Amino acid sequence: MKIINVVAAIIKKDNKILIAKRGYGEFKGMYEFPGGKIELNEKPEDALKREILEELKTYIEVDNFFYHVHYEYSHFILEMDCFICHLIDQHITLLEHMDYKWIDPSEDVDVTWVPADIKVIDEIKRKGI
Repeated sequence: MKIINVVAAIIKKDNKILIAKRGYGEFKGMYEFPGGKIELNEKPEDALKREILEELKTYIEVDNFFYHVHYEYSHFILEMDCFICHLIDQHITLLEHMDYKWIDPSEDVDVTWVPADIKVIDEIKRKGI
Protein backbone atom coordinates (compact mmCIF):
# COMPACT_ATOMS: atom_id res chain seq x y z
CA MET A 1 0.00 0.00 0.00
CA LYS A 2 1.20 3.52 -0.79
CA ILE A 3 2.67 5.52 2.12
CA ILE A 4 2.14 9.30 2.16
CA ASN A 5 4.31 11.44 4.44
CA VAL A 6 2.74 14.72 5.50
CA VAL A 7 3.06 17.47 8.09
CA ALA A 8 0.31 19.31 9.95
CA ALA A 9 0.27 22.60 11.85
CA ILE A 10 -1.37 22.98 15.22
CA ILE A 11 -1.44 26.78 15.09
CA LYS A 12 -1.91 28.33 18.53
CA LYS A 13 -3.23 31.78 19.32
CA ASP A 14 -3.84 32.57 22.98
CA ASN A 15 -5.67 29.46 24.28
CA LYS A 16 -7.12 28.48 20.92
CA ILE A 17 -6.01 26.43 17.94
CA LEU A 18 -6.83 26.77 14.27
CA ILE A 19 -8.73 24.12 12.34
CA ALA A 20 -9.58 24.37 8.65
CA LYS A 21 -12.41 22.93 6.55
CA ARG A 22 -11.11 21.13 3.48
CA GLY A 23 -12.29 22.55 0.18
CA TYR A 24 -11.28 19.69 -2.12
CA GLY A 25 -10.78 15.97 -2.50
CA GLU A 26 -12.07 12.92 -0.70
CA PHE A 27 -12.41 14.73 2.63
CA LYS A 28 -13.99 17.94 1.33
CA GLY A 29 -16.10 19.60 4.02
CA MET A 30 -14.27 17.93 6.92
CA TYR A 31 -12.05 19.77 9.38
CA GLU A 32 -8.32 19.20 9.70
CA PHE A 33 -5.11 20.69 10.94
CA PRO A 34 -3.72 22.38 7.82
CA GLY A 35 -0.53 21.14 6.17
CA GLY A 36 0.46 18.83 3.36
CA LYS A 37 2.96 16.56 1.69
CA ILE A 38 6.69 16.69 2.31
CA GLU A 39 8.61 17.08 -0.94
CA LEU A 40 11.78 15.11 -1.75
CA ASN A 41 14.75 16.26 0.40
CA GLU A 42 12.57 18.79 2.25
CA LYS A 43 12.78 19.14 6.03
CA PRO A 44 9.39 18.66 7.73
CA GLU A 45 9.46 22.16 9.28
CA ASP A 46 10.23 23.73 5.88
CA ALA A 47 7.45 21.70 4.24
CA LEU A 48 5.02 22.93 6.87
CA LYS A 49 5.94 26.59 6.37
CA ARG A 50 5.58 26.16 2.59
CA GLU A 51 2.25 24.35 2.83
CA ILE A 52 0.74 26.93 5.21
CA LEU A 53 1.83 29.73 2.89
CA GLU A 54 0.29 27.86 -0.09
CA GLU A 55 -2.98 27.03 1.74
CA LEU A 56 -3.55 29.97 4.10
CA LYS A 57 -1.31 32.67 2.58
CA THR A 58 0.28 33.34 5.96
CA TYR A 59 3.63 32.85 7.63
CA ILE A 60 4.18 30.64 10.65
CA GLU A 61 6.95 29.86 13.07
CA VAL A 62 7.31 26.18 13.93
CA ASP A 63 7.74 25.91 17.70
CA ASN A 64 8.13 22.19 18.35
CA PHE A 65 7.17 18.66 17.34
CA PHE A 66 3.99 17.49 19.06
CA TYR A 67 2.75 14.12 17.80
CA HIS A 68 3.09 11.50 15.05
CA VAL A 69 0.02 9.87 13.52
CA HIS A 70 0.10 6.55 11.69
CA TYR A 71 -3.29 6.06 10.06
CA GLU A 72 -4.32 3.37 7.61
CA TYR A 73 -6.94 4.44 5.13
CA SER A 74 -8.44 1.88 2.73
CA HIS A 75 -6.10 2.82 -0.14
CA PHE A 76 -3.03 4.43 1.50
CA ILE A 77 -1.13 4.77 4.75
CA LEU A 78 -0.72 8.25 6.20
CA GLU A 79 2.37 9.13 8.24
CA MET A 80 1.75 12.61 9.69
CA ASP A 81 4.08 14.67 11.87
CA CYS A 82 2.22 17.39 13.78
CA PHE A 83 3.94 20.53 15.03
CA ILE A 84 2.91 23.28 17.42
CA CYS A 85 3.18 26.59 15.53
CA HIS A 86 2.22 30.23 15.81
CA LEU A 87 1.40 32.90 13.25
CA ILE A 88 4.06 35.45 12.38
CA ASP A 89 1.44 37.72 10.85
CA GLN A 90 -2.22 37.66 11.80
CA HIS A 91 -3.66 37.63 8.27
CA ILE A 92 -5.17 34.41 6.87
CA THR A 93 -6.48 34.04 3.32
CA LEU A 94 -8.11 30.73 2.46
CA LEU A 95 -6.70 29.41 -0.81
CA GLU A 96 -7.62 25.71 -0.52
CA HIS A 97 -10.04 25.54 2.41
CA MET A 98 -13.70 26.54 2.69
CA ASP A 99 -13.56 27.90 6.24
CA TYR A 100 -11.47 28.01 9.38
CA LYS A 101 -12.18 28.32 13.10
CA TRP A 102 -10.27 29.09 16.25
CA ILE A 103 -11.35 26.50 18.81
CA ASP A 104 -10.68 25.89 22.47
CA PRO A 105 -9.19 22.38 22.44
CA SER A 106 -10.52 21.64 25.93
CA GLU A 107 -14.10 22.02 24.71
CA ASP A 108 -16.03 19.66 22.47
CA VAL A 109 -16.54 21.12 19.00
CA ASP A 110 -19.33 19.98 16.70
CA VAL A 111 -17.38 19.41 13.48
CA THR A 112 -16.69 16.44 11.25
CA TRP A 113 -12.98 15.65 11.36
CA VAL A 114 -10.76 14.12 8.68
CA PRO A 115 -10.28 10.64 10.19
CA ALA A 116 -6.53 10.87 10.91
CA ASP A 117 -6.96 14.25 12.59
CA ILE A 118 -9.23 12.74 15.24
CA LYS A 119 -6.09 11.16 16.71
CA VAL A 120 -4.47 14.61 16.87
CA ILE A 121 -7.33 16.40 18.63
CA ASP A 122 -7.63 13.46 21.05
CA GLU A 123 -3.92 13.75 21.87
CA ILE A 124 -4.23 17.52 22.34
CA LYS A 125 -7.07 16.97 24.78
CA ARG A 126 -5.11 14.24 26.58
CA LYS A 127 -1.77 16.09 26.84
CA GLY A 128 -2.82 19.70 26.60
CA ILE A 129 -0.73 22.17 24.64
